[in-house]
Formats: sequence, C-alpha cells, structure tokens
Amino acid sequence: MGPTERPPRAYRGHDCVWWLGVLGKWDALPPAEGGRHVAIAVSGARGVTLLGQTTEFNHGRLFVADDLKENMACADRDYLSFLQAADAHVERFGLDLPEEPEAYDLGEDPDCLIHPVQELDLNACDINSIVWATGYAQDFSWLDVDALDTAGRPKHHRGVSDEPGVFFLGLPLQTARKSSFICGVWHDAKFLADQIETRSKYNAYTVESRLPAYS
Repeated sequence: MGPTERPPRAYRGHDCVWWLGVLGKWDALPPAEGGRHVAIAVSGARGVTLLGQTTEFNHGRLFVADDLKENMACADRDYLSFLQAADAHVERFGLDLPEEPEAYDLGEDPDCLIHPVQELDLNACDINSIVWATGYAQDFSWLDVDALDTAGRPKHHRGVSDEPGVFFLGLPLQTARKSSFICGVWHDAKFLADQIETRSKYNAYTVESRLPAYS
C-alpha cells in the first residue's frame, strides 16, 4: 500500500462522490512540479492483508518497504479530516442529514499493521499467482507530432498543445482531480470546445472577410 487519501465509501446518507463534490475536493489542483499525486482509495472490503510498497522480487521472495504504518496513519488522518469537513458543511448549511458518530471509530489496528510483513517467500506461503493492480500506463508513441516531452507525456496547457490542431482530453489531473472522471471531464471538454472554435475563427480570418460589402 502506497500513500493514499481515504474518504469513506458513504457518510451521513450520501456517497463519497457527492461529498467530494460539495466539499470542492474534485477541484483539487495538480501537484506542483516535482510533487507527487496521491490517489483516492475507496473500498468497503475487509479481510485483506496489507503490505508496504513492493521494492524487489528476487528468487521467489517478495520484499516490501517499511512504510505501511506511515501510509496508513496518513490515510487515517485524511479520513478523519474528511468526516470533520463533512460535519462542518452540514452544520454551516443546516442540512438535515443523519448523524453518524460511529464513523469516527477506526477500530483496532490489524495484525498486519502491528507486525508488518517485509519479506515473503512465495513458495513457503503457497502463493502461486500475483496480480499487479497498478492501473494502466499511457502510451502516446503513435502520436507523430511535436506534442510530447522527453518522457513521452503530452505537453499542454489545460489540454491545449502548442502543436496546431492537437488537443488532449481526459488526462489524469489535466486541470484538476476530476479531469479523468465522468463527473468532471465535461468541464475540460467545454473549455477545449471553446478553444477549438476560437482558433478556427482566427485561422479563417482574412482582411477581406472583415471589409464591408459594397454594391
């Protein structure tokens, strides 16, 4: 488990997606250059054994970093801060939502947190399969234009590339946290549509087109 933000799956009768919206968290800006984006982890599942981040796999042995406690502590602080912000919003706007004090109870630390595993012998543990759930990697190598940086990532400002006619939409943190989500991509789409229309008008502009017509 790496660094993560951990809002509740639901709180006081509303899903976390609603809370992320009313609390303005979907509008969180991309991190400053050199900063690290922290993903949102939302799950109601229990019974899994958490480990730190994987550092090495060698000769059937898996090695993990000693960072689980720190990452869990940060996630718990974010979770409690989320609840407090939600409660403050309810009070400020006088919303009639059911109280949920039990949500603040984090429970006892699981054994995997008290005695974190830092090394696993997969054969000894009878582990035959590993699924790396790390998401998808972007690949823009097919885009044969000067619109990518040296790392192969799109060069853009709010989705607008310096390359004529090239625009990007739906990139993670394109303008905010919501950029790659259905609930937020339309904000960037509207901006890009306006940009495309404006640039098309500029490209179509000629002196003759602005002269008055005389009969």
